[in-house]
Amino acid sequence: MDQLSAISEDLAEIDGRVADNFRALSNGFQKLEKIKDSSRQSRQLEDLTEKMREAKGLIKDFDKEVKALEDRFDSKTTKFLNEKKQSMIKELNSYVALKKQYASNIENKRIELFEGPSEGYTEENVLLASSMTNEQLMDQGNRMMDDTDQAIERGKRIVQDTINVGTETAAALKAQTEQMSRVVNELDSIHFSIKKASKLVKEIGRQVATDKCIMTLLFLIVIGVIAIIIVKLVHPENKDIRDIPGLAPPVMNNRRLLWNHS
Repeated sequence: MDQLSAISEDLAEIDGRVADNFRALSNGFQKLEKIKDSSRQSRQLEDLTEKMREAKGLIKDFDKEVKALEDRFDSKTTKFLNEKKQSMIKELNSYVALKKQYASNIENKRIELFEGPSEGYTEENVLLASSMTNEQLMDQGNRMMDDTDQAIERGKRIVQDTINVGTETAAALKAQTEQMSRVVNELDSIHFSIKKASKLVKEIGRQVATDKCIMTLLFLIVIGVIAIIIVKLVHPENKDIRDIPGLAPPVMNNRRLLWNHS
């Protein structure tokens, strides 16, 4: 890795990604050995196949980068890079062979599941067929065809059951999705109502505050008027206090009374 870094940072980066990919493949195949279920093995094998495709693409990128920079390298560096590429290809091929082995084993299990074991059974049939008459061979062939038809029917039922389960699952998921959509809509409505109520409470609070201010001002005016009236009653001769319009005491006019003297 350090030697590659000295040659090219891009080559070192690709080499690191390939190494990570190979580590993932190694761990994946170790995990595959512990899986007993055929369907899970198939899914794991698909993931590993995708990793191998990715590794193959990285090795191609490594080769392109080497060819683009080979004019700058001496023969020793070129030999080192080619050996590095061959090492990557060799390791990838080992994983490809391992993948083919597991794929073959899974396929054999599936064949045995639907058709039963074949090798010893076939040899036994060959030996028996040599000693059978034509009528017996016809009967044996008919029985084998019946067994095949039954196996096909079983396969059809399995497929139909799988389709039914998938349909029910899809319907359940659709119902749950619709329910979640309704819940989201209700939450949006509640949120809108809460927001509207908060705004209304704020407006009521502002109105109450305004009313309080007005009432306080009116109260102060009334108190002031009462205070002025009291002061005027107590000190009527005080001219510094103006009379309140409408509350001033009546003006006394001096009138002469004319008496008619007889």
